[in-house]
Amino acid sequence: MRVRKLNVHRRFSNGAKHKVGELAQNQQGIFFQYDDQYLADFHSLSPFTLPFESSLNLGPGQPHQGLQGVFADSLPDGWGLLLMDRVFRQQGILPHQISPMDRLAFIGERGMGCLSYTPAMDHTFGDEHLLSDIALLGQEAQQIFEGETDDILPVLAQAGGSGGARPKVSVWLDPDNTRYVSTQPQSHLSPWLVKFTSRSLPLGHEESLCEALWLTLAKQAGLTTPQWQLIHDTGSSGAKAWLALKRFDCSGKRLDNQSLQGRLHLHTLCGLMDADFRQPSIDYEDLLKASQVLCQNPAVAQEQFARAMFNLFAMNQDDHTKNWSFLMDDHGRWSLAPFYDVTFSPTPYSQHMTAYGGYGTQPPLKVIQKLAKQANFANWNQARQVIEQVVDSVQSWREQAGMLDIKPATQKLIGKQLHETLQANKGLLR
Repeated sequence: MRVRKLNVHRRFSNGAKHKVGELAQNQQGIFFQYDDQYLADFHSLSPFTLPFESSLNLGPGQPHQGLQGVFADSLPDGWGLLLMDRVFRQQGILPHQISPMDRLAFIGERGMGCLSYTPAMDHTFGDEHLLSDIALLGQEAQQIFEGETDDILPVLAQAGGSGGARPKVSVWLDPDNTRYVSTQPQSHLSPWLVKFTSRSLPLGHEESLCEALWLTLAKQAGLTTPQWQLIHDTGSSGAKAWLALKRFDCSGKRLDNQSLQGRLHLHTLCGLMDADFRQPSIDYEDLLKASQVLCQNPAVAQEQFARAMFNLFAMNQDDHTKNWSFLMDDHGRWSLAPFYDVTFSPTPYSQHMTAYGGYGTQPPLKVIQKLAKQANFANWNQARQVIEQVVDSVQSWREQAGMLDIKPATQKLIGKQLHETLQANKGLLR
């Protein structure tokens, strides 16, 4: 099965597709070479670690198993890898026999962002599997996640290749009629990511409700969030609702009335800086600097500072490098991706994955003042007003939780920890 060579293509926002270059693997590792025409006409996909030139580039041994970070971004982690490994195992291939190049070939055109890989593995399942009942997908995903079955519905294998640990699907749906979804582009549908729930998750079947709550609070604090809605479960999964997020890497434009949508280039901080997202390897100082250099816009650093403060006071401690992303348009202009995967997620040791000036928790006032200066605030009073806006929004959580019908026991858990966090960090409001 070993894949030794892949062509890399980029789909632009109008749906047009152009070759970017080639990936090739030998005993030394995985090499990438840009296409000469792409170099002449377009822009760097990864300006920090991948030279924008015609020479061969050898991917680093770690942290992406030999892949360059920008291509590693096309691969899922957690849930998506679980499904992929199950499919390979059903074909008699063990996970340790699968290379990153094999996985890219499996992804083909189904990854997040604008990049696709050919020749793709042939794992189509026929038109009869394009449409599916969302409740059936949710129940199947839950059973796999909880270890109750080893069988995978072909339609779930088609749709389940997105990143993150939670069970989810990338599908095309009508937001006004969400019962039936498609695993393939349809001209009358739009691309969404639907996150399912499980009793095995930290907040059980209320994970989607809590993430919806946190997105509401973040938007209320003035932060840019994805468009989202709750899909109420009509099946027997035990969930009240699942969270659906409109994909922000899709432009909504189509080429010659085709159903396949245009794309924006999506690049995570993890891939951009070749960082290991499983380790606390990045500081908010690094995030601010990378955002400023990449986006060439002083305002982005202030948005990132506000997001950092929200994570602190809202206990979103799973703030690793795959949860920070950037978008590039057709003209090479970078911007911040919306604030995603934001929810109540205290870690076992109450430490943030992204540190605040070296502090994983309770950063001192002087450290946050230094971050504020780096974020281009005119003075500390201006930055403090941003923090106050964030705190006021987070402290309104209980009213919003009631509207979302979150259980009293869950509200009690959230309230206790948010109160302790506010008390531990109230010195930042001076």
